[in-house]
Amino acid sequence: MRIAIMGAGGIGGNYGARLAAAGEDVALIARGPHLQAIRDNGLKVLSETTGDLHIHPAMATDDPAEVGPVDVVLLTTKLYDLATATELCKPLLGPDTAVISLLNGVDAADRMVPILGAAPVVPGVAYTTANVDAPGIVRHVSGPHLIGFGELDGRRSARLDAFDAVANAAGIETNYTDAIENLLWRKFVLLVAVAGVCALSRQPVGGMRDDPELMAMFITAADEVIAVAAAKGIDVASVKAESFKFADTAAADLKPSLLVDLERGNRLEIDWLSGTVTRLGRELGVPTPINQAIWASLRPLAGDMGAAT
Repeated sequence: MRIAIMGAGGIGGNYGARLAAAGEDVALIARGPHLQAIRDNGLKVLSETTGDLHIHPAMATDDPAEVGPVDVVLLTTKLYDLATATELCKPLLGPDTAVISLLNGVDAADRMVPILGAAPVVPGVAYTTANVDAPGIVRHVSGPHLIGFGELDGRRSARLDAFDAVANAAGIETNYTDAIENLLWRKFVLLVAVAGVCALSRQPVGGMRDDPELMAMFITAADEVIAVAAAKGIDVASVKAESFKFADTAAADLKPSLLVDLERGNRLEIDWLSGTVTRLGRELGVPTPINQAIWASLRPLAGDMGAAT
């Protein structure tokens, strides 16, 4: 299968390396020093739980036109780069290409459809944590190599059946679902709460867990997301127990990507996390004071203010 990784950073580099190691034809689309390091030395993935990988040589470029049409695109950029990255996907499209979004948030697919049309767009979620340690080097931090995805209309399709088999053969667990919107919101509940509270407090998960006031903020932030989802007709109340379990069992030093980006001085995705909860809460008449406070506090540090207003 021909697969392109649009944004071969932490998440994309991790999945791309595993697919390439399994023998798939993988093109890594990256930029800057990370791209140059991959071209020179290949892509290294370091993982204490599933073993290291070194893909060398690796097909890597910053020009999707060099790759041409593929069967599947895994879109794994940051949310603030979504419009640009989606536009760059156009040379990768063939008659039945699936562009699977593995970005954070719940509205990536909605923002992709006006650019690509509905046919290629496949919403998805990633459940692993991986970061770029240094140019050309990705560290798998925690979580299984698990992704969820499903067609916009909930139907089964030959293209996703084929990718599902390929991903499983590469050691990537999958949740191929006919209810992708519910799956997106289930992840969103935990993501918004843990990322927002950890970034605001500058604490890893263990620091949040050990502080009763931060845990109270975490619980309320999750409740607000659940309430917004309910107002949209999406029942994700059962995910609250899963969120508690994560907070209780995650590694004490685990840092959500939002906190990692904050510490590194990178742009932040906060507009599409707590910011989206705030915006939807206002539209639906659902109070979201904790998420509003998190968003308002981190928004001046985001690097590009106002995207969610």
